[in-house]
Amino acid sequence: MTREEVIAFASKYDPQPYHLDDAAAAANPIFGRLSASGWHTTMVVNLLTDRFWRATAVRGLAGGGADEIRWLKPVYPGDTLTGHIEIVSKRPSASKPDRGIMTMQITLHNQNQTPVITVTLTGMFANN
Repeated sequence: MTREEVIAFASKYDPQPYHLDDAAAAANPIFGRLSASGWHTTMVVNLLTDRFWRATAVRGLAGGGADEIRWLKPVYPGDTLTGHIEIVSKRPSASKPDRGIMTMQITLHNQNQTPVITVTLTGMFANN
């Protein structure tokens, strides 16, 4: 997460002072310094999940929903985020035999291995 990315995202989608301005962020008792929007971090989950699936034989067809988004710790400029995906459930579609429904629990960690976000995603995938 770069400073420029944090500010650009916040400017467009979540213009809270602690995402845009160092002095305002320093005055915030929760963040203490410029921090990324939780929605920005959620979009990183989406990006990393997409990269993961593109590196596998699994073919995603459509998202079905995001549940239980939890922003556990602030994400700051300079943080490096890595992810872990756990398949929670999978089942064939009742109406479309060429498709299945999969639910995943995704956790991103910062460079200190501290979890910063968890989210449960459900999507539709092609049965191979």
